[in-house]
Amino acid sequence: MSVETPPGRRPITSYDQIDLSDWDFWARPMAEREHAFELLRGRETPVFFAEPELSFAPPGEGYHAIVRHADVLAISRNPEVFSSGEGGATNIADMPAEFAEYFGSMINMDDPRHARLRRIVSRAFTPKMIQKFEEDVRTAAARIVDELLEKGPGCDFVTEVAARLPLKIICDMMGIPEKDYGYVFDRSNVILGASDPEYVPSGDQDEIVSALLTAGMELQQLVQDLAAFRAENPTGDLTSSLVNANVDGERLTMQELGSFFILLVVAGNETTRNAISQGLLLLTRNPAEKARWLSDVEGHAPKAVEEIVRLASPVNYMRRKVTRDIELNGTTYHKGEKTVLYYWSANRDAAVFADPYRFDITRDPNPHVGFGGPGPHFCLGAHLARREITLMFRELLHRVPRIEAGRPQRLFSSFINGVKHLPCDF
Repeated sequence: MSVETPPGRRPITSYDQIDLSDWDFWARPMAEREHAFELLRGRETPVFFAEPELSFAPPGEGYHAIVRHADVLAISRNPEVFSSGEGGATNIADMPAEFAEYFGSMINMDDPRHARLRRIVSRAFTPKMIQKFEEDVRTAAARIVDELLEKGPGCDFVTEVAARLPLKIICDMMGIPEKDYGYVFDRSNVILGASDPEYVPSGDQDEIVSALLTAGMELQQLVQDLAAFRAENPTGDLTSSLVNANVDGERLTMQELGSFFILLVVAGNETTRNAISQGLLLLTRNPAEKARWLSDVEGHAPKAVEEIVRLASPVNYMRRKVTRDIELNGTTYHKGEKTVLYYWSANRDAAVFADPYRFDITRDPNPHVGFGGPGPHFCLGAHLARREITLMFRELLHRVPRIEAGRPQRLFSSFINGVKHLPCDF
C-alpha cells in the first residue's frame, strides 16, 4: 500500500509515532491512517494512549486502542464487563452531566435500563416492520434519482442524493413534516461534525460544546412538541407508537423519547448517508467491480452492500469502560480502564479479510463490524440501513449507470468516517 505524506509532515513508519488522540492524526490522508492502523494491528497487545485534552471534561487516564477484529468481538460479547453506561460509549472522555440530557440515549447505557428502552423501541425495527417501509424507501429513492436527472451532472452527491434518502425515511417514520427536514439535517451535521470548521468555524472547545448542546436541545424540543401532540392525536407514525407504547407497563419518558430521536437521526441519517456516499466512491475507483454489479444488479446487491458497509465503516469507534479485571486474548484489562473499539480498523484486519483493502462485491464470508460488534449494542437500524443502501444503488445503477464521483471533501472527525461533499458526473 503506497502512502503519500504532504510536505512538512513526517511519514508514519512505526507505531510509536502514532497518537490517535492527536487531531493532526485525523487530518492525515486516508492512506496514511490505514497504514497507521495496520502498524497498530501488528502489535501483540493493544497500544495504550493518553486521552485528548478537553476543556469541558475531566482528564482521563488513557485508553486501550482495540484495533483487531478478534479483540473487538471479544469485548463486544462481554457487555457486563465492558460497560457502555459508565461515562458513555460515543466519546473517549467521560460524558459531562449536561450532555446526558440530550445524548444519554440507550447507546450510552447498560442493561437493565438499556434492555428496557431497546424493548420498547425495537418493535419498529424488526425485519417485518422494515418490509412495511419498503415501498416508501423505493418511492423516495426513485424521486431522488428523478430530480438528480433533472438537475444534471455536477451536483453534490452527498446533499442531493446520499443524505436525502435516510433523512426523509427517518423523518417520515417519526412524523416530522417535510418543512423541517432541513432543520433536522443541519442540527445532525453539527452533532457529528462539531470538530469540523464548516459546522463550528472557530474550533474553540467551548463554542463546540455550546453548538452541540444547542443542536441537541433543538432536536429534542422538536420531537417532544410533536410527541405531546401525538399523545392526544395519535396517527400511524413512530412518534405516536412510542409516546403511547406500553410494554409490560413501561413507557418512554419525554426525555428518553428526545434522546432516542437524536440517536435515530444521527445514527440512522448520518451513517447511512456516508455509506451511500462512500459506495459511489468505491464504485468509481473500482470500475471492474462496478461492471460486475451492473451485470446483475439484483443478484449482487446483498453482498455488495455488505462490502460497502465494511469499507465505509461510517462509525470509527465506540468506547467501553472496564467494570472488573479480566483477561481477553492475552491482554489483562483492569477495572476502571477504558477501551476504544475501532470498527474501521477491525474491518481491515488481514487476519479475517483476505486482501482487506480490496473492494470485492462478491466477498463471502464478510463478518464485518460496520454495524457494531455482536451483543446488545448491535445497530438497531441495520435492517433499515441495508434496505436504504440497496434501493438507492438499485435506482442509480439501473437509471444512471455512468455516474461517477469526483474528489471527496472528508469530514474532520475522529468519530465519524464521513464525506461532507462529493461532486458527481454522469
